[in-house]
Amino acid sequence: MRNSLMKFLLQEDVNFLLTNRLPRRALTTTMGRLAKVENPLLAKPMMGAWRFFSGADLSEAAEPHYKNLRDAFVRALKPGARTYDPDPNILASPCDANVGACGTIDGDRLYQIKGAPYALSDLIPDPAVAAKVRDGRYITLRLTAGMYHRFHAPSDMRVTRVTYLSGDCWNVNPIALKRVEKLFCKNERAVIEAELPDGMPVLLVPVAAILVAGIRLNFLDTEALLREQGSTPRRCNASVTRGEEMGWFEHGSTIILFTPPGFELADGISEGSAIRAGQALMRRSS
Repeated sequence: MRNSLMKFLLQEDVNFLLTNRLPRRALTTTMGRLAKVENPLLAKPMMGAWRFFSGADLSEAAEPHYKNLRDAFVRALKPGARTYDPDPNILASPCDANVGACGTIDGDRLYQIKGAPYALSDLIPDPAVAAKVRDGRYITLRLTAGMYHRFHAPSDMRVTRVTYLSGDCWNVNPIALKRVEKLFCKNERAVIEAELPDGMPVLLVPVAAILVAGIRLNFLDTEALLREQGSTPRRCNASVTRGEEMGWFEHGSTIILFTPPGFELADGISEGSAIRAGQALMRRSS
């Protein structure tokens, strides 16, 4: 039954209509409120529907039961459930994900999906920040609805600044990426600037999506959604160690990791790869 229903729902025209041609922000706000309701008459059916459609596996979750959908969605994992590649020349995956477009940034040009280019300067409007990774490498990591939704430091590093950029909340699945031009540049997102121990810059750009569309960052020492802090760039001096939790999404979304020249994709990493947090993602080539 689930397979038949998902086959219907994943038809391109049907999926795009159901997940994008609705009042996205209103639906997102409503879902965010409903996801926090602890009354079992609402919470249990919502969690049941989420697990049915997403195929979420809670066997690694730190807690056996949850009072509402929001807590199940942003669940922590049991200690040791993810291990991080210790090689200092490796950038590990910050999250569980499916790999989307990845490769070399051609000056200012990269791709959200094959045949759908966008400009780095549209995603990251600050020219000085975008210049740090010009002609470098990028990799797009898509978190589906059933995945573990916390993200972690890909290496020992120091976070120096965070800039929140307001925007829409389009679905970020491959169907929408093929149809919506410059989608990542239109959605709500954050630009996290960081430096490796030797000063090499690294950028992480979490991109929110439809439904809850919330991004939270631990190192800003706040429980508020990032959008509640406003768009003024926030300078910080937060040291994080490899594998340390940095934040989480409150619904499925995307993280784009950027490096300057001098990195290459790790073995086995290509578009369509399924990876787990801690797995080798990029390796220094020089």
